[in-house]
Amino acid sequence: MDDHVYKVIEIVGTSKDGIEPAIRNALTRASASVKQMRWFEVAETRGDLRDGQVQYWQVRLKIGFTLNG
Repeated sequence: MDDHVYKVIEIVGTSKDGIEPAIRNALTRASASVKQMRWFEVAETRGDLRDGQVQYWQVRLKIGFTLNG
């Protein structure tokens, strides 16, 4: 098994439909420019409120990707 070195970035995904769609939105967008993504971690979950109602779910993710070498 090869040893791996990862770089970690943080991004925030949003969705009106819930936490899982927010995660998927973030990962889909990140995959367009970040190659070799290997794992993610949900670091924070929060929401945007308007008049006491959730308008958007916000999920802060840490994404690990392998470095080319």
